[in-house]
Amino acid sequence: MASRILGKLRPTTSALFVCDVQEKFRPLIAGFPTVIDTTKRMVQGANVLDIPVLVTEQYPKALGATVSEVAAVLPAGTPPPFAKTLFSMLTPEVDSWLKAKPDVKQVMLVGIEAHVCVFQTSLDLIERGYEVHLVTDGVSSSRPHHRAAALQRMAQAGVLFSNSEMALFQLCGDAKHPRFKEISGIVKEGQAAEPFSFTASL
Repeated sequence: MASRILGKLRPTTSALFVCDVQEKFRPLIAGFPTVIDTTKRMVQGANVLDIPVLVTEQYPKALGATVSEVAAVLPAGTPPPFAKTLFSMLTPEVDSWLKAKPDVKQVMLVGIEAHVCVFQTSLDLIERGYEVHLVTDGVSSSRPHHRAAALQRMAQAGVLFSNSEMALFQLCGDAKHPRFKEISGIVKEGQAAEPFSFTASL
């Protein structure tokens, strides 16, 4: 009998992957302002909790740089975004980055598009033995039914689903955590943001 994966996120074993949240996608992605807001807050939370952040950009020459809202909050020490043409984030350079961080066992994943780059990244991470946590309010596609199909397929592959509030409070773990007030403030920013309903359910 296969062992159950509890998926208990811990700052000391986690990394945050930001997949291709780029300027040219602004008018194309369903709920993109929500994806940007969630990604920004996840990056801020990672910074507070000393969680490493990795960012990729799909063919930035044509699709532009990471959106300014996210780029502005990247923690000091975060490497420049890794440019890629591979759909998966797991380029040789990213593989090397991961291998240099042997404590990382869990990867939180946000970005676009859910059914292409995010999906293929999740499979590659699972294949390499990582526990993948999809932050669902930080993931979308150009069409909601593409996002829905991707989430269903990722669930079948063993990806664990979360959202930004779940993930940040799980990483914090205790209201007595010395950085709890900062994490709580980041969560409240998300609660005040304009909601977007990702339709086309599974």
